[in-house]
Order: sequence, then C-alpha cells, then structure tokens
Amino acid sequence: MQSLVIGNWKMNGSLSANEVLLDQLLPALVELKGVQIVLCPPFPYISQADSRLLGSKILLGAQSLNAHEAGAHTGEVSAAMLKDLNCRYVLIGHSERRSLYGETDADTAKKFIAAKLGGLIPVLCVGESLQERQSGSTETVVARQLQTVIDSLGIETLKGCVIAYEPVWAIGTGETATPEQAQAVHGFIRRLLAGQSAAIAERLPLLYGGSVKADNAAALLAQPDINGALVGGASLDAAAFAAICQAAALHS
Repeated sequence: MQSLVIGNWKMNGSLSANEVLLDQLLPALVELKGVQIVLCPPFPYISQADSRLLGSKILLGAQSLNAHEAGAHTGEVSAAMLKDLNCRYVLIGHSERRSLYGETDADTAKKFIAAKLGGLIPVLCVGESLQERQSGSTETVVARQLQTVIDSLGIETLKGCVIAYEPVWAIGTGETATPEQAQAVHGFIRRLLAGQSAAIAERLPLLYGGSVKADNAAALLAQPDINGALVGGASLDAAAFAAICQAAALHS
C-alpha cells in the first residue's frame, strides 16, 4: 500500500508565508516516489496553494466542510465548492472540530456522507482523550466513532476513504503515542473493520496523527498497520515535513 502523508496547516499562514513554505517544500518533494502527499491549507489559501502545486503530484485537501449542499449557512463551505477548487481530500471529525466546536459523532457522519456524495475523499479522524485513555476506554471510543459512520451507509461507505487515528492527548501537546501504542490502536481498527469486510479493511489506509515530527516519524511509520501520517505543526516546517514524507516513502 502506498504511504499517505497529509499536512494540516490548521489556522496558520499568510500569502507571503505560504509562498516561502511552498518554495521550500516543492524542490524537496517533487521527485519523491512511493508516497502520496496532500496539503490542507486554510480555506482562503486553497487557490494559492493550487496554483503553486500545478504540475506537481502533491494534492490538495480541506480541513472541514458543511454537511449541506448549499443554502443559508453563513461562514461555511460545501463539498461542491471544495471540488471546484481542486480539493481531492477533506478532513472529517478532526479532534479540534469535536472538542472546540462541539461536533458530535452524528455531525461527523453527516459530513462524511456529504464528502462522499460530493466526490471528495473523506479522511475520518478518530481518537480518545487523555481521560478516556486513562480509564481504559480507547477501543470503546474509537469503535463508537467509526461505527456511527458505518451505520449511516454501511461498511461499503469506507471503500476508497482514509482513517486517521489521532489521540486527542497528543494533538499539539508535544506528547506522542509510542510506536507500540499507536500500532495497538491501528491494529484494533483494522481488526474491527475486518470483522465487517476483510477486503475493505485490508486496503484502507490508516494514518497516525498526534505530534508527528521528523525525529519520531520513522519509528511510527515502520509499524505494520500505520500507512502514513496526518501532520499538524510539523507541516509548517519545510525541512521537518519533507523528512516525514521521506520516512513514509521508505515504508510504502
């Protein structure tokens, strides 16, 4: 399975800063083989990134979307709008959307469906809080988050999609799950899905997200059920992000 690395810029960047970052990134990544790279800039900078990535193999993604096709939803964007801007991927249910903006499992399922129907590749984010991990609820939480989406359209809805495991306690904290901890959850996800469709579980890319950095990427990506990374802060550092992509290419 080809590795996949997604850079989530979150609410960072400016026209000038983005130009500098892309000028540094492109030469380091343009010839890299064995890994698919996706960048998710903030909405206002998607067109800027699209024009700079033209002719490269790097694809565009978005950080979220609205579940509705159109209408009176001030400040929101639809799947069709993102598709119009050449986005191929979209993050669904990122931990910050859940924890800071109150998105529920049901909201996430609706967004997932909207992305699929809109021709985008959903990247479904799942993961537990520190309290949930300490209480031994990691697998229960992850299973619930996954099953809510599966129940909406059936296991077949995951075909051609991506799942990213991002322990909430490791998002932006500098803390990272050990390779063994990450693999344990990835292995659980793979087994859970295999119980409903072995074919889908085998082909579904599982990414790890949670303070992935240049110095820990290789160990994480060497795990058998980790097929790539969802990278936050390190995606804003050209050298660090390139090193993560290079590590992913070695483990395709």
